[in-house]
Amino acid sequence: AHPDRISCSMRTLYRLADRSILKKEDLRKANVHSKKQRKQAFRRDLHERPDSYPDFKTEFGHLEGDTIVGEKQKSAVITLVEAAQNHHRTENQWTKASYIEAYINQWLSQVPSYLFKSTTFDSGKEFSNWKSISNAHDIDIFFAGPYCPGQRGLNEHSNGLLRQNGQPK
Repeated sequence: AHPDRISCSMRTLYRLADRSILKKEDLRKANVHSKKQRKQAFRRDLHERPDSYPDFKTEFGHLEGDTIVGEKQKSAVITLVEAAQNHHRTENQWTKASYIEAYINQWLSQVPSYLFKSTTFDSGKEFSNWKSISNAHDIDIFFAGPYCPGQRGLNEHSNGLLRQNGQPK
């Protein structure tokens, strides 16, 4: 046994996190994800968003984005949700970062540039071309922590509704 490790249940760990003794984002199950995820360099962490946009929960113009990956990871549905007004946008696309980038660029080009101020994505590799999206549309892009879907709760809820209503995994 490692000298810095103690044996306890996940329930105990989450209780410690609820008491702010541990951080919830540090808790993750070992070996849950078999594929390696590349860490995106210089990305803006979600915790920086309140400093830039203190009213992001009530102010229009802040998107949450994700993908619902299809069978055999051949295609995906891109979901974008505007946080304050709960507006949804979905589109079928391939899962490659270049296709995701092209779709988001095309969609953002159709709306006035001042309309959207920020977007929050998960830390998946499909959003690895975030810098070019940010530069092309003058939009701040933030990233939720890995394995922390609750940081983009509205978007995850919307994805769940899509799955309930027939969007296959």
